[in-house]
Amino acid sequence: MNAFVASETAILAFLTSAVALSFYILRFKWAVWIGPALAAVVIGIVLSNLNILPHAHKVYGVFMTYAIPLSLTMMLLSVNLKEWIQLAGKPLLAMGCAVGSVAVVTIIVSIFLAAKIPEGWKIAGMLIGTYTGGSSNLTAIGTGLNATPTTFGSVNAADYVVGIPSLLLFFALPSIIARSKWFQKWWPYSLQEATDGSEEKQELFAEKKWSITDIAILFAIAFIVTSFSTYLSGFFPELYSSAMRIIFVTTFAIILAQYKPVRKLKGNVDLGVFIALFFLVIIGLSIDIKAFASSAPLITVFCFFVIFGSFLLHVLLCRMFKIEYQYVLISVVASIADGTTSAMVAGSAKWHSVIGTAIILGSIGSALGNYIGLGTAYLIRAIIGA
Repeated sequence: MNAFVASETAILAFLTSAVALSFYILRFKWAVWIGPALAAVVIGIVLSNLNILPHAHKVYGVFMTYAIPLSLTMMLLSVNLKEWIQLAGKPLLAMGCAVGSVAVVTIIVSIFLAAKIPEGWKIAGMLIGTYTGGSSNLTAIGTGLNATPTTFGSVNAADYVVGIPSLLLFFALPSIIARSKWFQKWWPYSLQEATDGSEEKQELFAEKKWSITDIAILFAIAFIVTSFSTYLSGFFPELYSSAMRIIFVTTFAIILAQYKPVRKLKGNVDLGVFIALFFLVIIGLSIDIKAFASSAPLITVFCFFVIFGSFLLHVLLCRMFKIEYQYVLISVVASIADGTTSAMVAGSAKWHSVIGTAIILGSIGSALGNYIGLGTAYLIRAIIGA
Protein backbone atom coordinates (compact mmCIF):
# COMPACT_ATOMS: atom_id res chain seq x y z
CA MET A 1 0.00 0.00 0.00
CA ASN A 2 1.35 3.41 -0.98
CA ALA A 3 1.76 6.07 1.69
CA PHE A 4 -0.74 8.93 1.82
CA VAL A 5 2.03 11.53 1.41
CA ALA A 6 4.56 11.01 -1.40
CA SER A 7 5.71 14.41 -2.72
CA GLU A 8 9.10 15.73 -1.60
CA THR A 9 7.81 19.09 -0.37
CA ALA A 10 5.03 17.48 1.66
CA ILE A 11 7.47 15.00 3.21
CA LEU A 12 9.80 17.86 4.17
CA ALA A 13 6.81 19.66 5.71
CA PHE A 14 6.02 16.60 7.82
CA LEU A 15 9.67 16.14 8.83
CA THR A 16 10.08 19.73 10.01
CA SER A 17 6.72 19.58 11.80
CA ALA A 18 7.73 16.36 13.57
CA VAL A 19 10.96 17.97 14.81
CA ALA A 20 9.07 21.06 15.94
CA LEU A 21 6.56 18.90 17.81
CA SER A 22 9.40 16.98 19.51
CA PHE A 23 10.62 20.25 20.99
CA TYR A 24 7.18 21.74 21.62
CA ILE A 25 6.02 18.95 23.92
CA LEU A 26 8.86 19.85 26.32
CA ARG A 27 6.57 22.68 27.46
CA PHE A 28 4.53 20.04 29.29
CA LYS A 29 5.80 18.58 32.57
CA TRP A 30 4.83 15.03 31.62
CA ALA A 31 7.04 15.21 28.53
CA VAL A 32 10.25 16.45 30.17
CA TRP A 33 11.38 12.91 31.02
CA ILE A 34 10.55 11.65 27.53
CA GLY A 35 12.91 14.08 25.88
CA PRO A 36 12.94 15.22 22.24
CA ALA A 37 15.02 12.25 20.99
CA LEU A 38 12.55 9.53 21.94
CA ALA A 39 9.64 11.75 20.91
CA ALA A 40 11.15 12.14 17.43
CA VAL A 41 11.56 8.36 17.01
CA VAL A 42 8.00 7.67 18.21
CA ILE A 43 6.48 10.32 15.94
CA GLY A 44 8.32 8.78 12.99
CA ILE A 45 7.08 5.28 13.87
CA VAL A 46 3.49 6.51 14.09
CA LEU A 47 3.62 8.40 10.79
CA SER A 48 5.00 5.48 8.79
CA ASN A 49 3.06 2.65 10.43
CA LEU A 50 -0.21 4.56 9.93
CA ASN A 51 0.84 4.80 6.28
CA ILE A 52 0.93 8.60 6.32
CA LEU A 53 4.60 8.77 5.24
CA PRO A 54 6.59 6.07 3.42
CA HIS A 55 9.09 3.86 5.26
CA ALA A 56 11.74 4.83 2.68
CA HIS A 57 12.16 7.81 0.34
CA LYS A 58 15.07 9.48 -1.45
CA VAL A 59 14.50 12.64 0.63
CA TYR A 60 15.57 10.71 3.73
CA GLY A 61 18.99 9.93 2.25
CA VAL A 62 20.46 13.42 2.65
CA PHE A 63 19.55 13.54 6.34
CA MET A 64 20.81 9.99 6.93
CA THR A 65 24.19 10.90 5.38
CA TYR A 66 24.89 14.31 6.89
CA ALA A 67 22.74 14.91 10.00
CA ILE A 68 24.84 13.03 12.56
CA PRO A 69 28.34 14.28 11.62
CA LEU A 70 27.00 17.84 11.42
CA SER A 71 25.20 17.48 14.75
CA LEU A 72 28.17 15.82 16.46
CA THR A 73 30.57 18.52 15.29
CA MET A 74 28.38 21.31 16.64
CA MET A 75 27.82 19.67 20.02
CA LEU A 76 31.55 19.04 20.59
CA LEU A 77 32.54 22.65 19.94
CA SER A 78 32.06 23.41 23.65
CA VAL A 79 34.76 20.98 24.85
CA ASN A 80 37.53 22.80 26.72
CA LEU A 81 40.56 20.58 27.34
CA LYS A 82 42.14 23.20 29.64
CA GLU A 83 39.22 22.74 32.03
CA TRP A 84 39.92 19.01 32.06
CA ILE A 85 43.56 19.59 33.00
CA GLN A 86 42.65 22.05 35.75
CA LEU A 87 40.08 19.72 37.27
CA ALA A 88 41.01 18.17 40.63
CA GLY A 89 42.08 14.53 40.81
CA LYS A 90 39.09 13.08 42.66
CA PRO A 91 36.41 14.15 40.13
CA LEU A 92 38.56 12.88 37.24
CA LEU A 93 39.11 9.59 39.04
CA ALA A 94 35.36 9.28 39.65
CA MET A 95 34.65 9.90 35.96
CA GLY A 96 37.34 7.43 34.96
CA CYS A 97 35.71 4.81 37.19
CA ALA A 98 32.33 5.55 35.59
CA VAL A 99 33.59 5.19 32.02
CA GLY A 100 35.70 2.13 32.82
CA SER A 101 32.82 0.44 34.67
CA VAL A 102 30.48 0.88 31.69
CA ALA A 103 33.03 -0.62 29.29
CA VAL A 104 33.90 -3.60 31.52
CA VAL A 105 30.29 -4.47 32.40
CA THR A 106 29.15 -4.12 28.79
CA ILE A 107 31.84 -6.55 27.63
CA ILE A 108 30.81 -9.08 30.32
CA VAL A 109 27.07 -8.77 29.55
CA SER A 110 27.79 -8.97 25.80
CA ILE A 111 29.46 -12.37 26.20
CA PHE A 112 26.09 -13.75 27.35
CA LEU A 113 23.58 -11.64 25.40
CA ALA A 114 25.12 -9.96 22.34
CA ALA A 115 25.14 -13.09 20.18
CA LYS A 116 21.42 -13.65 20.91
CA ILE A 117 20.37 -10.22 19.61
CA PRO A 118 20.59 -9.08 15.98
CA GLU A 119 23.46 -6.58 15.77
CA GLY A 120 24.19 -7.24 19.43
CA TRP A 121 27.80 -6.07 19.20
CA LYS A 122 26.66 -2.81 17.64
CA ILE A 123 24.11 -2.36 20.42
CA ALA A 124 26.90 -2.89 22.96
CA GLY A 125 28.91 -0.06 21.42
CA MET A 126 25.84 2.19 21.33
CA LEU A 127 25.12 1.52 25.02
CA ILE A 128 28.71 2.31 25.96
CA GLY A 129 28.36 5.56 24.05
CA THR A 130 25.15 6.63 25.72
CA TYR A 131 26.33 5.65 29.23
CA THR A 132 29.63 7.47 28.92
CA GLY A 133 28.43 10.62 27.18
CA GLY A 134 24.69 10.68 26.58
CA SER A 135 22.24 9.90 23.79
CA SER A 136 24.13 11.93 21.18
CA ASN A 137 26.95 9.38 21.42
CA LEU A 138 24.47 6.52 21.04
CA THR A 139 23.33 7.97 17.72
CA ALA A 140 26.85 8.78 16.54
CA ILE A 141 28.17 5.29 17.31
CA GLY A 142 25.15 3.60 15.76
CA THR A 143 25.76 5.63 12.61
CA GLY A 144 29.44 4.73 12.62
CA LEU A 145 28.59 1.03 12.93
CA ASN A 146 25.84 1.18 10.26
CA ALA A 147 23.15 -0.05 12.66
CA THR A 148 19.71 -0.72 11.14
CA PRO A 149 16.75 1.60 11.86
CA THR A 150 15.10 -1.13 13.94
CA THR A 151 18.21 -1.36 16.12
CA PHE A 152 18.30 2.43 16.52
CA GLY A 153 14.66 2.53 17.58
CA SER A 154 14.90 -0.43 19.94
CA VAL A 155 18.03 0.86 21.70
CA ASN A 156 16.54 4.34 22.10
CA ALA A 157 13.36 2.86 23.56
CA ALA A 158 15.25 0.53 25.91
CA ASP A 159 17.50 3.37 27.00
CA TYR A 160 14.50 5.45 28.06
CA VAL A 161 12.64 2.55 29.69
CA VAL A 162 15.65 1.85 31.95
CA GLY A 163 17.34 5.25 31.95
CA ILE A 164 14.48 7.49 33.05
CA PRO A 165 13.73 5.60 36.31
CA SER A 166 17.49 5.57 36.94
CA LEU A 167 17.70 9.36 36.60
CA LEU A 168 14.71 9.79 38.90
CA LEU A 169 16.57 7.71 41.47
CA PHE A 170 19.72 9.83 41.08
CA PHE A 171 17.73 13.04 41.61
CA ALA A 172 16.28 11.53 44.80
CA LEU A 173 19.55 10.11 46.17
CA PRO A 174 21.00 13.35 47.67
CA SER A 175 18.08 13.78 50.05
CA ILE A 176 18.03 10.03 50.84
CA ILE A 177 21.76 10.08 51.60
CA ALA A 178 21.43 13.19 53.76
CA ARG A 179 18.91 11.39 56.01
CA SER A 180 20.70 8.04 56.10
CA LYS A 181 22.97 7.61 59.13
CA TRP A 182 23.92 4.15 57.88
CA PHE A 183 25.20 5.53 54.56
CA GLN A 184 27.14 8.34 56.23
CA LYS A 185 28.81 5.79 58.49
CA TRP A 186 29.59 3.41 55.61
CA TRP A 187 30.70 6.23 53.29
CA PRO A 188 32.25 8.95 55.48
CA TYR A 189 33.88 10.74 52.54
CA SER A 190 31.97 13.93 51.81
CA LEU A 191 32.67 17.49 50.69
CA GLN A 192 32.30 20.35 53.13
CA GLU A 193 29.77 22.12 50.98
CA ALA A 194 30.14 25.85 50.41
CA THR A 195 28.69 28.06 47.71
CA ASP A 196 31.62 29.09 45.57
CA GLY A 197 29.80 31.24 43.05
CA SER A 198 29.94 28.65 40.27
CA GLU A 199 27.49 29.59 37.60
CA GLU A 200 25.01 27.17 36.17
CA LYS A 201 25.07 27.12 32.39
CA GLN A 202 21.94 27.99 30.53
CA GLU A 203 19.37 25.23 30.49
CA LEU A 204 19.33 23.18 27.33
CA PHE A 205 16.52 24.23 24.94
CA ALA A 206 15.67 27.29 27.06
CA GLU A 207 15.19 30.67 25.38
CA LYS A 208 18.53 32.17 24.34
CA LYS A 209 19.84 35.15 22.42
CA TRP A 210 21.35 33.84 19.20
CA SER A 211 23.17 35.57 16.39
CA ILE A 212 22.60 34.63 12.76
CA THR A 213 26.37 34.99 12.37
CA ASP A 214 26.92 32.31 15.02
CA ILE A 215 24.51 29.97 13.25
CA ALA A 216 26.15 30.57 9.86
CA ILE A 217 29.64 29.92 11.28
CA LEU A 218 28.46 26.77 13.08
CA PHE A 219 27.05 25.33 9.85
CA ALA A 220 30.23 26.26 7.95
CA ILE A 221 32.48 24.59 10.53
CA ALA A 222 30.27 21.50 10.68
CA PHE A 223 30.22 21.02 6.91
CA ILE A 224 33.99 21.56 6.61
CA VAL A 225 34.70 19.02 9.37
CA THR A 226 32.22 16.54 7.88
CA SER A 227 33.65 16.93 4.37
CA PHE A 228 37.26 16.47 5.46
CA SER A 229 36.38 13.54 7.75
CA THR A 230 34.43 11.82 4.98
CA TYR A 231 37.38 12.24 2.62
CA LEU A 232 39.88 10.75 5.10
CA SER A 233 37.59 7.85 6.04
CA GLY A 234 37.56 6.83 2.38
CA PHE A 235 41.13 5.56 2.75
CA PHE A 236 39.98 2.85 5.18
CA PRO A 237 38.34 -0.52 4.37
CA GLU A 238 34.57 -0.33 3.92
CA LEU A 239 33.97 -2.24 7.18
CA TYR A 240 35.64 0.53 9.20
CA SER A 241 35.10 3.64 7.08
CA SER A 242 31.86 4.76 8.78
CA ALA A 243 33.40 4.31 12.23
CA MET A 244 36.53 6.22 11.21
CA ARG A 245 34.38 9.02 9.87
CA ILE A 246 32.87 9.49 13.35
CA ILE A 247 36.33 9.26 14.94
CA PHE A 248 37.68 11.96 12.62
CA VAL A 249 34.65 14.20 13.20
CA THR A 250 35.06 13.84 16.98
CA THR A 251 38.80 14.55 16.85
CA PHE A 252 38.64 17.57 14.54
CA ALA A 253 35.72 19.10 16.45
CA ILE A 254 37.59 18.80 19.77
CA ILE A 255 40.71 20.37 18.21
CA LEU A 256 38.69 23.32 16.88
CA ALA A 257 36.94 23.71 20.24
CA GLN A 258 40.28 24.61 21.86
CA TYR A 259 40.13 27.99 20.13
CA LYS A 260 38.26 30.46 22.32
CA PRO A 261 36.38 32.23 19.46
CA VAL A 262 34.95 28.85 18.42
CA ARG A 263 33.78 28.01 21.96
CA LYS A 264 32.12 31.41 22.20
CA LEU A 265 29.73 30.59 19.36
CA LYS A 266 26.25 30.47 20.86
CA GLY A 267 23.64 27.77 20.47
CA ASN A 268 25.91 24.98 19.26
CA VAL A 269 24.39 22.25 21.46
CA ASP A 270 20.78 23.24 20.80
CA LEU A 271 21.41 23.49 17.07
CA GLY A 272 23.23 20.16 17.09
CA VAL A 273 20.27 18.45 18.76
CA PHE A 274 17.89 20.12 16.29
CA ILE A 275 19.75 18.61 13.33
CA ALA A 276 20.02 15.20 15.02
CA LEU A 277 16.24 15.07 15.47
CA PHE A 278 15.73 14.96 11.70
CA PHE A 279 17.84 11.81 11.64
CA LEU A 280 15.86 10.31 14.53
CA VAL A 281 12.47 11.07 12.94
CA ILE A 282 13.67 9.26 9.79
CA ILE A 283 14.86 6.35 11.94
CA GLY A 284 11.32 6.14 13.30
CA LEU A 285 9.86 6.31 9.80
CA SER A 286 12.03 3.39 8.72
CA ILE A 287 10.90 1.08 11.53
CA ASP A 288 8.44 -1.73 11.00
CA ILE A 289 6.52 -1.90 14.27
CA LYS A 290 6.33 -5.72 14.24
CA ALA A 291 10.11 -6.13 13.97
CA PHE A 292 10.58 -3.39 16.55
CA ALA A 293 8.29 -5.07 19.10
CA SER A 294 10.03 -8.44 18.78
CA SER A 295 13.55 -7.07 19.32
CA ALA A 296 12.96 -4.45 22.04
CA PRO A 297 12.40 -6.68 25.15
CA LEU A 298 15.76 -8.47 25.04
CA ILE A 299 17.56 -5.20 24.32
CA THR A 300 15.85 -3.72 27.40
CA VAL A 301 17.25 -6.59 29.49
CA PHE A 302 20.68 -5.92 27.96
CA CYS A 303 20.34 -2.25 28.82
CA PHE A 304 19.22 -3.00 32.40
CA PHE A 305 22.22 -5.19 33.18
CA VAL A 306 24.64 -2.67 31.68
CA ILE A 307 23.32 0.38 33.52
CA PHE A 308 22.88 -1.18 36.96
CA GLY A 309 25.92 -3.45 36.71
CA SER A 310 28.16 -0.52 35.80
CA PHE A 311 26.61 1.61 38.55
CA LEU A 312 27.36 -1.06 41.15
CA LEU A 313 30.95 -1.52 39.95
CA HIS A 314 31.43 2.25 39.86
CA VAL A 315 30.22 2.64 43.44
CA LEU A 316 32.51 -0.14 44.68
CA LEU A 317 35.55 1.35 42.94
CA CYS A 318 34.85 4.86 44.22
CA ARG A 319 34.38 3.55 47.77
CA MET A 320 37.70 1.75 47.50
CA PHE A 321 39.41 4.97 46.34
CA LYS A 322 37.69 6.99 49.12
CA ILE A 323 36.10 9.46 46.70
CA GLU A 324 33.57 11.95 48.11
CA TYR A 325 30.06 10.75 47.32
CA GLN A 326 29.11 14.06 45.70
CA TYR A 327 31.71 13.43 43.00
CA VAL A 328 30.50 9.84 42.65
CA LEU A 329 26.92 10.86 41.96
CA ILE A 330 27.64 13.71 39.55
CA SER A 331 30.07 11.53 37.59
CA VAL A 332 27.41 8.80 37.25
CA VAL A 333 24.81 11.27 35.98
CA ALA A 334 27.35 13.01 33.72
CA SER A 335 28.12 9.68 32.05
CA ILE A 336 24.59 8.28 31.85
CA ALA A 337 22.97 11.56 30.81
CA ASP A 338 25.13 14.66 30.26
CA GLY A 339 26.83 17.53 32.05
CA THR A 340 23.71 19.70 32.09
CA THR A 341 21.63 17.02 33.83
CA SER A 342 24.49 16.34 36.25
CA ALA A 343 24.61 20.05 37.07
CA MET A 344 20.85 19.98 37.67
CA VAL A 345 21.29 17.13 40.15
CA ALA A 346 24.02 19.08 41.92
CA GLY A 347 21.94 22.23 41.92
CA SER A 348 18.80 20.54 43.25
CA ALA A 349 20.93 19.03 46.05
CA LYS A 350 22.42 22.50 46.77
CA TRP A 351 25.91 21.20 46.04
CA HIS A 352 26.79 24.55 44.49
CA SER A 353 30.56 24.03 44.59
CA VAL A 354 30.40 21.05 42.19
CA ILE A 355 28.01 22.44 39.57
CA GLY A 356 30.85 23.60 37.31
CA THR A 357 32.65 20.29 37.82
CA ALA A 358 29.52 18.38 36.78
CA ILE A 359 29.39 20.24 33.46
CA ILE A 360 33.09 19.56 32.76
CA LEU A 361 32.66 15.85 33.56
CA GLY A 362 29.80 15.71 31.06
CA SER A 363 32.02 17.14 28.33
CA ILE A 364 34.71 14.56 29.15
CA GLY A 365 32.23 11.70 28.78
CA SER A 366 30.81 13.13 25.58
CA ALA A 367 34.25 13.42 24.00
CA LEU A 368 35.57 10.02 25.13
CA GLY A 369 32.39 8.05 24.52
CA ASN A 370 32.75 7.78 20.75
CA TYR A 371 36.30 6.45 20.94
CA ILE A 372 35.53 3.92 23.68
CA GLY A 373 32.16 2.86 22.25
CA LEU A 374 33.45 2.19 18.73
CA GLY A 375 36.63 0.48 19.92
CA THR A 376 34.81 -1.76 22.39
CA ALA A 377 32.13 -2.65 19.84
CA TYR A 378 34.74 -4.12 17.49
CA LEU A 379 36.38 -5.90 20.44
CA ILE A 380 33.04 -7.50 21.36
CA ARG A 381 32.49 -8.42 17.71
CA ALA A 382 35.78 -10.32 17.78
CA ILE A 383 34.98 -11.99 21.12
CA ILE A 384 31.56 -13.32 20.09
CA GLY A 385 32.60 -14.04 16.50
CA ALA A 386 29.84 -11.93 14.93
